[in-house]
Amino acid sequence: MAGVLEGPGTPCVIYLNVNKGESFMEPNRFGTSREMVIDEIEVNGIRQVMAIDEKGLYLTTPDKVARPTADVNRYGVDRSRVIDTLESMGYDTQKLRNENHHIVAALAVSGSTEKKLNPIKASKRGG
Repeated sequence: MAGVLEGPGTPCVIYLNVNKGESFMEPNRFGTSREMVIDEIEVNGIRQVMAIDEKGLYLTTPDKVARPTADVNRYGVDRSRVIDTLESMGYDTQKLRNENHHIVAALAVSGSTEKKLNPIKASKRGG
């Protein structure tokens, strides 16, 4: 059994061993946490969430925020196309990055790890 615990930085997944009553937390480094969200916008009539991470701005769907799985919209998209889309809508992407750099700094502190994981493999195994 698993649940999501939101705190500063990345979301964590709590795994509860029902048989033994034990639990432990595992950070989800590939998901989109609420802290990463800048704004909700409409792109071509579809509600999307504008978010930021260490690689810059990206768009995802509201159902991917604060989930215990990897967000494919964070890792499986061409970021230059996202920038083009946002700029065509009148957003100043450089200003957005500058105004939200504190989010990236917080992610670097709370999300730092020794081992690098492949986000595609992580999404297939649920976290």
